[in-house]
Amino acid sequence: MDERLTYTKKEAGLYLTGLFGQNLIYNIVTAGLYYYFQNVICLPAMALGWIFAIARIWDAINDPMMGSIVDKTKSKWGKCKPYLLFAPLVVCVITCAAFLNGNYAVAKQEGNTSAMVLIVAWAAVSYILWGMSYTAGDVPLWGVISRMSEVEKDRANLIALARIVASIAAGLGIVSVVALSQAANKQFGESENAQKGFIVVGIAMTVIASLLFECAGFGVKERVPNSEETKTMKESFVLMWKCKPFRRLMISGILRAPLQLLATVVMTLFTYYYCDGDLTNAFSNGKTFLTIVIVGGAFFIGQFGATAVCPALMKKTDVKKLYNLTALSAVPMALLFVTYLIAPAELTKIGWVVIDGILLLFAGVGFGAVAVCQSVMISDCIDYEEYNSGYRPDGIFFSGQSFITKFSAGISSIISAYVYSLVGYSDVNIEKMNTAIANGASFASDFQPYSKAMWFLLTVPPAIGMAVAVLPTLKYEITTKSHSKMLEELIERHKSEKSEKA
Repeated sequence: MDERLTYTKKEAGLYLTGLFGQNLIYNIVTAGLYYYFQNVICLPAMALGWIFAIARIWDAINDPMMGSIVDKTKSKWGKCKPYLLFAPLVVCVITCAAFLNGNYAVAKQEGNTSAMVLIVAWAAVSYILWGMSYTAGDVPLWGVISRMSEVEKDRANLIALARIVASIAAGLGIVSVVALSQAANKQFGESENAQKGFIVVGIAMTVIASLLFECAGFGVKERVPNSEETKTMKESFVLMWKCKPFRRLMISGILRAPLQLLATVVMTLFTYYYCDGDLTNAFSNGKTFLTIVIVGGAFFIGQFGATAVCPALMKKTDVKKLYNLTALSAVPMALLFVTYLIAPAELTKIGWVVIDGILLLFAGVGFGAVAVCQSVMISDCIDYEEYNSGYRPDGIFFSGQSFITKFSAGISSIISAYVYSLVGYSDVNIEKMNTAIANGASFASDFQPYSKAMWFLLTVPPAIGMAVAVLPTLKYEITTKSHSKMLEELIERHKSEKSEKA
């Protein structure tokens, strides 16, 4: 075991590069592939919702299983590194395959029932396989942080940097995959939402992102000693539930599930409401570009700012207090929907753009802070469990973070499916809407039931989720003082164990 108890700058750089690639893939799928399924090959709203829901809920169950497998892994590289070396290739192949599908709306218009069934079936199979392969890389990628360093400050700093990098990758993935695909379609002489551009861009971006993801596998080094004890799958689930602070975090994360609606709805809303179905308008029209920069940029500035200052704030106050204060971001999210109700077809005017930008700035602060705090608190829970039981559950506990994300996405998919079905935003209706917009119709003015559904999904459920998510953590047990004391004793234990083995 290396005598240094923390990572080097080179290791941190390679880890963050890998995490950037991994998060880019995630957003290529959650934003790009979802948009592709919904607005390009026009899958039925209910079918799309249930495909994503079933896949995500299965992933949520699969995550703790993967965490248990990671915790029982013993190799010359450590617990997490073997999976980081091999998962990116598998994720790459399956992500590319998911884009290779037929067009449901065309098959329906032709009355080709067999093709319709096959298109839906392949979308379901490819997406479920993608989720399983992604889990194999996601759980060890986050779990390895607590194994790279015993220094509390270094862990918190790396987690904060990881969250910033993840947010940058998210923004890049959300915006670029649709915009570049529509630009490619224009070069190919196709309509904005034709399949060809999405397939070419989706596959190209996936390959690049996967190569970046691979850097984490080559770069990380695990330094924290393994526990001699191993747990069965059942024992791992029991352990997760019995650890009170971890249980509170999991319940809190589940209550915050509607936040995932932002990832699935925002690209469709921006493309249609602000750009009338063609996201490349944001780069060719000065007014539209300014609108996207203000509205989208404000949220990311708030998110990045909160992520950057969180480590400094954690030195002055308990992480729990910061985490619970994020409930305040529910207020600006709810007010965003109020602005839509007041001016449903006029939010592209500069006055409303500025107002919504300010609201999104404050909402972004809460979203950025909660992501950092959650990761730090999970890392603290790992130390808490090792301190109390002697067993260090890196994989199983960080699988909880992945569990929250996947389960939340599943719940969000069901919510969006029902809302979209209620207003008829589905299959052939989307194809007709695309044709109408191409012929001069305005999405904001002529398709208000659709735009209202999108604005509702983007604001109201996430606001409710942020408000109620802090209820379980009001009595969170770990404080900064108690954790520092635990960590000092754990470091002494590790030194003693090394001396005994020497």
